[in-house]
Amino acid sequence: MQVRPLSVEGAFEFTPNVFPDDRGLFVSPHQHHAFVEAVGRPLFPVTQTNFSRSRRGVVRGVHYTTTPPGTAKYTCCVRGRALDIVVDIRVGSPTFGKWDSAVLDGENFRSLYLPTGVGHAFVALDDHTMMSYLLSEPYVPEHELAVDPLDPALGLPIPAGLDPIMSGRDLAAPTLAEAAEAGLLPDYETCLKIDAR
Repeated sequence: MQVRPLSVEGAFEFTPNVFPDDRGLFVSPHQHHAFVEAVGRPLFPVTQTNFSRSRRGVVRGVHYTTTPPGTAKYTCCVRGRALDIVVDIRVGSPTFGKWDSAVLDGENFRSLYLPTGVGHAFVALDDHTMMSYLLSEPYVPEHELAVDPLDPALGLPIPAGLDPIMSGRDLAAPTLAEAAEAGLLPDYETCLKIDAR
């Protein structure tokens, strides 16, 4: 397992070894020891798993959960290809407003860990892209918030020539500055305390 710290404080990329043979392949996208060595603690207790399927051009996010309760995520692409993006929206974080990204696909099974309070977005690069999420908290619609992924101040790496397909909720999402002014963003210190539990 290869591990890369992302430029967003506390977020990591994990790339497992893939073992192909004439039957197909075998892979372990999450490995306890590698995670503990990188992050300094075990993966959060998983309370829910989600899957999403998207056609090419779909942009989902930037999503996050009100904090508290806050939600940490471990994401992986099991089919197709996605540009997975982590955005630091935690007020007071040393990397506030920064983002990092990685191409996840159903060939290398790279995964991203997003600590509590970090925003998540992805762009489906192929039809039938299937994303898998492990979540530290169950999905509660009234706790779910979003920041505009097309906010010019964020400058997320939406591929050129791609006409983003977005939900009404994401199209109506505030910019990062608007969300900060409205007091909607997570507090960095609160997020650290939640993750340390």
